[in-house]
Amino acid sequence: MPEISRFYGIVIKMYHADHPPPHLHAEYGEHRVLINLRTLGVFAGSLPPRALALVIEWAAYHQQELLELWEQAAALQSLSRIDPLP
Repeated sequence: MPEISRFYGIVIKMYHADHPPPHLHAEYGEHRVLINLRTLGVFAGSLPPRALALVIEWAAYHQQELLELWEQAAALQSLSRIDPLP
């Protein structure tokens, strides 16, 4: 699964040809979560509250870019990286 960003120990990934809805995978230590790219809500898993807040903040800032990456992943194209939080 391609890593598309990394910040503050959080790794953001996206699978090629993954199941709907459009989403990203975030990992922080042993914690895993799936975030819906349209609603920015959690639909599976969990992260510690501060890590989740950082992921949501980052995803909100890059939402359009993430939706475009989702389309590229669905078409089995290579995925570019997205800038991390500063």
